[in-house]
Amino acid sequence: MDETIVDTRHWHALGDGRVQCDVCPRHCHLHEGQRGLCYVRQCLDGGVKLVSYGRSSGFCVDPIEKKPLNHFYPGSSVLSFGTAGCNLACKFCQNWDMSKSRQMDTLADRAMPQQLADAAVQLACRSVAFTYNDPIIFMEYAIDVAEACHAQNVKTVAVTAGYVDPEPRAEFFRVMDAANVDLKAFTERFYHKICGGHLASVLETLQYIKHETGCWLELTTLLIPGENDSEDELQAMTRWVVEHLGPDVPMHFSAFHPDWKMRDILPTPPETLTRARRIAMNNGVRFAFTGNVHDAQGSSTWCPNCGELLIERDWFKLGRWYLDGRGACRACGTPVPGHFEAAPGQFGPRRIPVRLSR
Repeated sequence: MDETIVDTRHWHALGDGRVQCDVCPRHCHLHEGQRGLCYVRQCLDGGVKLVSYGRSSGFCVDPIEKKPLNHFYPGSSVLSFGTAGCNLACKFCQNWDMSKSRQMDTLADRAMPQQLADAAVQLACRSVAFTYNDPIIFMEYAIDVAEACHAQNVKTVAVTAGYVDPEPRAEFFRVMDAANVDLKAFTERFYHKICGGHLASVLETLQYIKHETGCWLELTTLLIPGENDSEDELQAMTRWVVEHLGPDVPMHFSAFHPDWKMRDILPTPPETLTRARRIAMNNGVRFAFTGNVHDAQGSSTWCPNCGELLIERDWFKLGRWYLDGRGACRACGTPVPGHFEAAPGQFGPRRIPVRLSR
């Protein structure tokens, strides 16, 4: 039997020869042999199977700040990988060669869960990240990898859009130590028109992660000129975050560059990111960051109490470190939410591709 094809649980028969996939709100109805929009979940033998188990589009050692996660073991390295396909259809996707792939040849590398956990240890990675495309769609593989990693004290990170149904959501985030969730916009129009999804399901996921799990949460919004960067939308989004998630969930505002099906829109001006960060902080977000630009002021962590520079960053490079051994400001003693070692990691802004196939 092909070890890359495995049974899944989250589906049910419709009674007309089709089955419904119940992993995400898309609820694809599939005939025998048909794949869902995500491409990696397929109706075979009367049930839904994951057909990409143990297969990857590539592995790379990254700085954790690239996920982006700024308050989860800063300066550490993370073994990153993805598969193919996605359950959203974002027209601006910047990993479209993987997330929009309809070719299994994209999955040229292979690694079973134990092999991945062993590689993370051998490469001195503090964590493994499921990224590049959404790990929700290959959740069975991601969960098995996470359990193998935890057995060796390696943390797990999900980079996801959070577009998932309640039952698989609980199963998935139970084994994730940290997540960066793309809050792509704060209007139903944007989610429906640009992403082919719905905002409400993502907001439910955010509240679930924050209030029902021990998973560390950070948010990222890619600001696209004229689409999701208006004053009103940013005001509404950041107020919602503070009210429903609390003031300590870090928010990242990242710069868009033309890609996939939105090549006619200009890149995001740096001042747009600075404005979004200011709006967030004025509305009570204590840790707001700019991303995809060189901006030491906007990408660094500052004490929300005394204003001291605590973790200096320029893109993925760390500078000054002014946290004590308890993860608190050395100047005034204010605790900083997150997961910190006594000293920062020293991986730096490198990117190291690795091959795990034998």
